[in-house]
Amino acid sequence: MKLNQTYLAITSLLFLIEVAIALYLKTGFIRHTFGDFLVVILIYCFIKSFMEIHFLKLALAVWLFSFLIEFLQLTNILNAFHLQNNLLAKTILGSTFNVFDLVAYTLGIGAVLVVEYKRNFTAN
Repeated sequence: MKLNQTYLAITSLLFLIEVAIALYLKTGFIRHTFGDFLVVILIYCFIKSFMEIHFLKLALAVWLFSFLIEFLQLTNILNAFHLQNNLLAKTILGSTFNVFDLVAYTLGIGAVLVVEYKRNFTAN
């Protein structure tokens, strides 16, 4: 296993942006949509920091994981684990299902695929 410092740096930057969004923005497009767009990119880059895995496989896995978490919100997963009052759990897992989150995750993974495709298949 070789640490990829580029992906780790991107992960760190995205994590700081996500923390700032969570701390300082309580409503609006950036909090509710752009943060979801960024979080799938953050997860993707975090995994790529430590694992050499084909970008298509990882992008699909992250996309499916994000959808799983979103659909678990329909089941009141936080209540099932008695975490409904845990701010960290609510911030990480979310507490309400929103179809627009699925769109944001899809667009985020789409952005990853565009960048990775250009990075892997252009001759410059």
